[in-house]
Amino acid sequence: MSYVPELAAELNAPVQSSVDILVVAGEHSGDEHAAMMVKQLLLNRPDLKVAAIGGPQLEAAGAQLLFDLTDLSVVGFVEVLKHYKYFKKLFGAVLDWIGKYKPRAVVFVDYPGFNLRLAKALYKAGIAKRAGGDIQLLYYISPQIWAWKENRKYEMAEWLDGLSVIFPFEVDCFEDTKLETTFVGHPFLQSKQNCELFYDPDGKILLLAGSRIANVKRVLPLLLNSYASYLKKYPSKDAILIYPSATILEEMKTVLDSFPDLKDKIQVVQNEGTISASAVLTTSGTMSLRCGLAGIPGRIVHAVNLFSYILGRMVLTIPYIGIANLLLKKPFYPEFIQSKAKPDVLADELHRCLSDSSVIKEAQEGSEDLKRLLQPGNKETPWSWLLRFID
Repeated sequence: MSYVPELAAELNAPVQSSVDILVVAGEHSGDEHAAMMVKQLLLNRPDLKVAAIGGPQLEAAGAQLLFDLTDLSVVGFVEVLKHYKYFKKLFGAVLDWIGKYKPRAVVFVDYPGFNLRLAKALYKAGIAKRAGGDIQLLYYISPQIWAWKENRKYEMAEWLDGLSVIFPFEVDCFEDTKLETTFVGHPFLQSKQNCELFYDPDGKILLLAGSRIANVKRVLPLLLNSYASYLKKYPSKDAILIYPSATILEEMKTVLDSFPDLKDKIQVVQNEGTISASAVLTTSGTMSLRCGLAGIPGRIVHAVNLFSYILGRMVLTIPYIGIANLLLKKPFYPEFIQSKAKPDVLADELHRCLSDSSVIKEAQEGSEDLKRLLQPGNKETPWSWLLRFID
């Protein structure tokens, strides 16, 4: 299945004659976090005109959606290379749009592979404020320089006018630069999410294969094999499989067709509303942190293209890939990566999550610790931070 959408020769013009803010958010999580920021911003300043290269949640929040970037769900060096020409064409279209319509500010949200290149191009073109132009370049949800490519921070300080971060330790990462960096708290704690997770000892097992096509293809079969192994060894318990978009749902259905014996045991639901679970097997993405904040006992499962894995091992400088583990400085969610992610092993780990009182207690205590860490000490929020630069 091809999951690269068609790209028009140029992006839509602003609905109104001008635009104040262009938001660029590339993944489902970035779309959700940016949408919360835009919604609060427009509630307080309905006069502002916001356009977005993002996804449906930004559009629902009141931004004019120029292009749905969340459809480009790829992960890893190899997968990006496969679609290089498409990304190059899209990049050129975005750069042309900004040069033509000149928003007062461009707000980059996560998605560093695309967004940092765009910031650099705007700076080199001389239209960014720091290069003598009129457009402010702002970044919400910083690239993870603490994990790899730390030197990016010096380039960011050269191009950007402001940075807001969602983890408290990230402020210190930029203290040796002149880039104004503000901790605005984590979006999971700032307002009600589209999908609210809760721990319920009587709930189902939660399976999270991620929001990217490549992840679903590699990780979902592993999760399903692990769940099948669990059903053979332990008392039966149904499962929930969450999908973020129609594109991901289509891929999940393709994978599920290879597991006909599990179809009656797994409920497939969209990531919205209230979902409770007794244990979770999850990829290392943002949903793993959401599960940790909910106090759901779990394990992280990770599998990528072999070349991407080898490349990642060469450049990553962190002891864990799960953000909750990094924040707590311990394997709060033990990680089963590549060859360590064996179905029989993960079946036993699921059983521990469901039956071992010490594992359940640790999940509850870790949840409280995470909440304390991610709550900002000041009153700054993403939308108020952005407004400081616009006004």
